[in-house]
Amino acid sequence: MTEATVGRHHVWLLALRGVIALIFGIWAVIVPGITVLTLDFLFAGFAIVSGVISLAGAFGRHQDAAQRTARIIIGLLTIGAGLVALFWPGVTALVLVVLLGAWAVVTGALEIGAAVRGHGQWLPLVVGVASMIAGILILARPALGVLVLALTIGWFAIVAGVLQLVEAWRVHRALTGPRGRMAPAGA
Repeated sequence: MTEATVGRHHVWLLALRGVIALIFGIWAVIVPGITVLTLDFLFAGFAIVSGVISLAGAFGRHQDAAQRTARIIIGLLTIGAGLVALFWPGVTALVLVVLLGAWAVVTGALEIGAAVRGHGQWLPLVVGVASMIAGILILARPALGVLVLALTIGWFAIVAGVLQLVEAWRVHRALTGPRGRMAPAGA
């Protein structure tokens, strides 16, 4: 597989992850009065798909061992959080709030770590910081309930989705050059 093919594969996965985050976030913001069960299943689906995409991205481009390890851990934690939410839908709102808050903090820290190791990757750094801030806000006030949780998660997913799409566009432009043609090898 050529470097250009690997790069195109990564751009596609990053863009798909951004679109899924946007759809999930917009829905959560438009319908904030959703029940705990609905939010639980929405989060489960989002987390499982996002985790699988993150795992696929860990092997889809050239990364150092630390970046790859961080992406694998992010993917596994995200899938794990989704499976917990899927198989225990009767959890209380407080437990769900704590689970989502902890997931956002941990994966945000890992995103920051992976971005710091990658050169010129400021957008993933912003996504990691936004994830950590959302997680801390959720954990700080879990009793505010599902409505605030739905809005917080929704806005976080929208911001993360937009930033992931911008990063996919940036990588695409770096691979294709300003006129849409593949950049020369070694450029």
